[in-house]
Amino acid sequence: MGINDVIKKSVINAFSTPGFSTKNALLSLGICFMIAVYIYFVYRFICRTTFYDKNFSVSMSMVSVVVAGIILAMQANLVISLGMVGALSIVRFRTAIKDPMDLLFLFWSVSTGIICGANLYELAILVALVCTVGILLLQIIPIRTSPYLILINARNKDAESDILAVISQYSPRYKIDSKNIRQQGMELIIEIRSKKANELVDKLSEIDLVSAASLLYHDAPVKN
Repeated sequence: MGINDVIKKSVINAFSTPGFSTKNALLSLGICFMIAVYIYFVYRFICRTTFYDKNFSVSMSMVSVVVAGIILAMQANLVISLGMVGALSIVRFRTAIKDPMDLLFLFWSVSTGIICGANLYELAILVALVCTVGILLLQIIPIRTSPYLILINARNKDAESDILAVISQYSPRYKIDSKNIRQQGMELIIEIRSKKANELVDKLSEIDLVSAASLLYHDAPVKN
């Protein structure tokens, strides 16, 4: 039997003979499910957004089980694997990822499904542990100062110099994000980084030409 016959025979067997094992599939899906539940609780603990979306967290974690099933099917039969490649190549997802942390957990869930589907259970557990430790360590690193936005309404534009003088005492590094002058007065939006933001707002409200001063937390990356 020549090399061509051997290759032809192996390809025919791959197309016709399934290599599916119920015991192996249950083991892979069971371990993948346990890691998916672990990912769900880690995401629930890490998530600090005001509106927690339980549907997203459930679907995100269960994606690993679905991916593991796909990998098992692709390993069982060559025809299914070719069909999966063709089917998945035309699928388009239009849901926008609002938080970069959600993207990390999605990749983690997909990679868990692929690794468990390939029967590399120890690697999947190791990836889960390393990801958890890395996320927790990076989350607890504090920023130097808290970013805030101060919204100031003044009766006259002449109050700008007094306002900036007070702000410079509490925040040497500040940025005027918006300046709007009307006949009724002036509106300023200033970005600051200060540990005494509440005290700064009290000082600004004491200026005669300032009619209102509001403090808003600015949820954005802080540049060092």
